[in-house]
Amino acid sequence: MNTADDAIVNSRLIDHPRERVFEAFSNPEQIAKWWGPEGFSNTFEIFEFRPGGEWKFVMHGPNGTDYPNESRFVEIVEPERIVFDHSGPDFHMIMTFGEEDGKTRLTWNMRFADRTQSEKLRDFLNQANQQNFDRLEAVLDASH
Repeated sequence: MNTADDAIVNSRLIDHPRERVFEAFSNPEQIAKWWGPEGFSNTFEIFEFRPGGEWKFVMHGPNGTDYPNESRFVEIVEPERIVFDHSGPDFHMIMTFGEEDGKTRLTWNMRFADRTQSEKLRDFLNQANQQNFDRLEAVLDASH
């Protein structure tokens, strides 16, 4: 069973309306531009943005390593929340898009199936998720 200790939570206040931030995730052409840490790129194979829909893609690392990813969308409440289950490592992601004075409080809550996995990945993911937020902001700023 998951506990708070199994979760990795990252949050950032983004200077864009939440509908726009939500759209940057829900549109596969946009998310492919910013998803992943600095230096990564993506090839999306399947992006079925609906509850029960698949999301399969390959993240291409800066060192040439490919990282296959598979997720299934569990819940989508536009523009408030996106929930998906990721396989290998197994985690449940709850993304919330809160409204704060015309800006968006984006919070990622990653709940791992096993505490050992979350502890092993905690430092890397805290850094990688912040880089992900940086890349998202850059895409949003460029399209403004």
